[in-house]
Amino acid sequence: MSVEAVDRVAAVGSSRPSTPLQTSWFEFLLDGSLLEEHLQKSNPDPLPVQLIIQFLEQASKPSVNEQNQVQPPADNRRNRTLKLLALKVAAHMKWDLDALEKGLTIPVLNMLLNELLCVSKVPPGVKHVDLDLSTLPPTTAMAVIIYNRWAIRTIVLSSFPEKQAKPGPHQINMLNIVQQEKEMTENILTVLKEQATDSISVLEGALRLKKDFYVHTLRTLDLLAADAAANGETESSTAGLRIAADELHCQVHYDLGGIFFQQGFTDQPVFEKARDHFRQTKELLRKLDSTVHVHLDEKRLAGYWNACKALTGDCESCDPQITPYEQINSLIRAKNYQAVIEVFIKDNTSRSLPNHFRQSVLREFLYKVQQGEVGLDDLCHKLCVCNAVRDALEGEVLSVRFQQQLFKSSRRMVDFILEVCTRSLEKDRPSETSRRHMASFMKTLCESLEDLTLVFLVSSHKLFMELLKEEERKVLVEQMRKRSATINLSAKPLPSFYDIPASASVNIGQLEQQLILSLDPRRIRQILIELHGMAERPFWRVNSKWEVPSDYINVILGIKDNLTKDLVYILMAKGLHCIAVKDFVHARHLFSACLELVTEFSPKLRQVMLNEMLLLEVRAHESMAAEGSKERPPPDLVSRVRGYLEMRIHDLPLRQVVGEECVAFMLNWRENDYLTLQVPPSLVMNNPYIKLGQLLASTCKELPGPKESRRTAKELWDVVVQICSVSIQHKRNNDGRVGLIKHRESSMGILHRSKFITFIKKIREPLVLTTLISLFVRLHSIVRDDIVNEVTAEHLSIWPSTLPNIQAVDVEAVAVTVKELVSYALTLNPNNQSWLITQADIYFVTNQYSAALNLYLQAGAVCSDFFTKAVPPDIYTDQVLKRMIKCCSMMNCHTQVAVLCQFLREVDYMTAFKALQEQNSHDSMDSCYDYIWDVTILEYLTHIHHKRGEIEKRQIAMKAIGQSELNTSNPEEVLQLAAQKRKKRFLQAMAKLYF
Repeated sequence: MSVEAVDRVAAVGSSRPSTPLQTSWFEFLLDGSLLEEHLQKSNPDPLPVQLIIQFLEQASKPSVNEQNQVQPPADNRRNRTLKLLALKVAAHMKWDLDALEKGLTIPVLNMLLNELLCVSKVPPGVKHVDLDLSTLPPTTAMAVIIYNRWAIRTIVLSSFPEKQAKPGPHQINMLNIVQQEKEMTENILTVLKEQATDSISVLEGALRLKKDFYVHTLRTLDLLAADAAANGETESSTAGLRIAADELHCQVHYDLGGIFFQQGFTDQPVFEKARDHFRQTKELLRKLDSTVHVHLDEKRLAGYWNACKALTGDCESCDPQITPYEQINSLIRAKNYQAVIEVFIKDNTSRSLPNHFRQSVLREFLYKVQQGEVGLDDLCHKLCVCNAVRDALEGEVLSVRFQQQLFKSSRRMVDFILEVCTRSLEKDRPSETSRRHMASFMKTLCESLEDLTLVFLVSSHKLFMELLKEEERKVLVEQMRKRSATINLSAKPLPSFYDIPASASVNIGQLEQQLILSLDPRRIRQILIELHGMAERPFWRVNSKWEVPSDYINVILGIKDNLTKDLVYILMAKGLHCIAVKDFVHARHLFSACLELVTEFSPKLRQVMLNEMLLLEVRAHESMAAEGSKERPPPDLVSRVRGYLEMRIHDLPLRQVVGEECVAFMLNWRENDYLTLQVPPSLVMNNPYIKLGQLLASTCKELPGPKESRRTAKELWDVVVQICSVSIQHKRNNDGRVGLIKHRESSMGILHRSKFITFIKKIREPLVLTTLISLFVRLHSIVRDDIVNEVTAEHLSIWPSTLPNIQAVDVEAVAVTVKELVSYALTLNPNNQSWLITQADIYFVTNQYSAALNLYLQAGAVCSDFFTKAVPPDIYTDQVLKRMIKCCSMMNCHTQVAVLCQFLREVDYMTAFKALQEQNSHDSMDSCYDYIWDVTILEYLTHIHHKRGEIEKRQIAMKAIGQSELNTSNPEEVLQLAAQKRKKRFLQAMAKLYF
């Protein structure tokens, strides 16, 4: 080795800590003592189960003879030693089937246990059921018992649902190995199920043996390797690891109980056998001092035991040892339903029953109701209430069923809910968590009940008064009033709050509650006059939810008269709240009263109120438009919006949102001429929203236009790029190099990006939104620089194709914005084909193939009346179709890939044939053959199935190819008609699958 090589090795060795190399399987062949040393380690690498796999894999490798023919594994010393090593590892694990089943596949464990039968001298060719275990050597009998225990356990485990492993890379060899292992497993399971009765008989025979059992250890297996000693000591009664009869019987009873329980679903009386075996298991567990050799899941045993008793009816409610499960099952059988409810209420305090069990009891009764059993509706409602209170106490989300039940509640049901709530809290000092959760539940109850008399019933209950603070009660009362806004407020819907004489003896708290609830300006003024006569304090602070914009707060609080100050503040706050909940009628009354009041003493506040009333009218009209109204705004409103945009009053507090919504209003109603031609230049320079509005209006007016008319599009591009850019500073690092530092918070544009997004989400006009989507898609493509996976949109050609300072653009901000923008646009019009394709492309380039395919299909469906007509070729372009093909391919739906390959202008046979070669397809394969009209593809399918020996699938493909309308001699019109018919049916089937 050269000096340089030595230096390199030394450098590598010193640069990272050394880790011990994993011991290879062949080293255990070379050193007989190495295995025991390895297994004694605290963390052996490889693990014992991995060693078993390696030993058996090497021992079962086929050999190749001189004629290059594959031969079965040779029966030589090397392979026998490897098998013995595998058995020794299992012996070290004390033949714990739980551990072996978790670490080994069924074929490997089958090979291991068959080898155990072989070395234990079990007579070959004789059925295990025909053997007399009492006459066999102890280790031989134990080998038979272990094998048959594994057999019935495997049958039980195979019946449990199992999550399929995700397929790895599409390597033919790997797929073949997986397929072979799957077939081997299925074959083994078939044999085990055929022999299940024999295995059960063998194990029942083992239960009749009252002597201790012995199983092979490392020592006895070593002796087996030495032929001279094997015939003596290994067959004696004391050779091997001793397992007490009770321990083995306990384990066998548990395994037999499991197989009988599984068989009980097809043969009901067998559940009694399962119950008896599980009873014996429980009794033996209590009897045993040590359970070293008993490996069972005691929780699962308890579950089995409870299920068996419920299914066989073997429990009495008077038994003092009865569990809550058994008690409930007994009460249900006795039809003592009131007692069931009592158990559920008590369990809300003790919480001994799991939620899933309580829900299953409710589902059982709901099923009986569906089957027509009468008289159980009230019981279902009460159990649903009990479960809801339990969920509430644990901070869980209330069930949909309970929430639906609240919509049609009666006084009797509300009384029962309050009773359950009261009894479900711990009597002696309930915990703070329980009190908090119950208080939240009571608030939810008030908010969900529609009948105000029932709400008052809850809010006047003792528990409600104890759990909720006074401030929380006030807020809740306000919410009640909000929900009852459609009721005539002067009709006094809440007698307890309104039937109060206006005199000095009235409690201030009651008046404040009235003040919170009232939306009548005159009543508000009267209440404030009474309150100011009783106490001199700022009543605008009564409700913390009353808020006025910070722009106005100083002007309002500068009013000297306290009563007027409270009245102006409260009228404005209530009016703004009504606008927020779209109660525009009450908002107009409140604002009109406030305008009338401030006109008397403050020109500044008068203009403020006029501005807010303009915003109110703009939002009211926009709200109507969002709900589907096509009515244009009255000329007076448009004129007032223009007046506001051009208003110049010094020292007047202006809310930015008013100007923002006025510009959005003009864009939404296509007042483009005003924004592009009539708006004063000074406004464009000083108001960023007006500048954005002007650029958007100008760009939309020029669409589609000649190349020279794209000057405004370039201006809009520059403004948006600046908004999405961040300031960059150069900083010298410690090593002297200059690095870039981006400051994401310091936007370089006329608006911060968050405000820009807020503004965009006030726009409804489709052309404006399409223009913005187009701009951001182009910008996104440039900063991502991924030509293969570009997102598509309309009008991309009007934007620049390069950026001079691409480093300054915040790539993440652009990606987030384009996603937000397209998602928002689709909430306004989910049937816009262009937006759907753009959203699908976004999902496609981010590898969300299922979502992308869903949207590509939606885009086709909306423009073809759900595929009853042909999809226009400008929607399903070749690029879109190829992306749909890739989506199907990435989801392993290979037959769908082949069908879609026909949709291309030139059929992609290479992709179709490659897809049809895949055997691991997650679509319905041959059910898709009816959608194939290309004879070449159908002929290839026939060939593939013939080659694989798949006769049924070949017949289906032959049937498809034999249809007369696909005859290549037909006129072109007939062939086109056949293709169109299959296209429509296939796309409709895909839509049903993915929508």
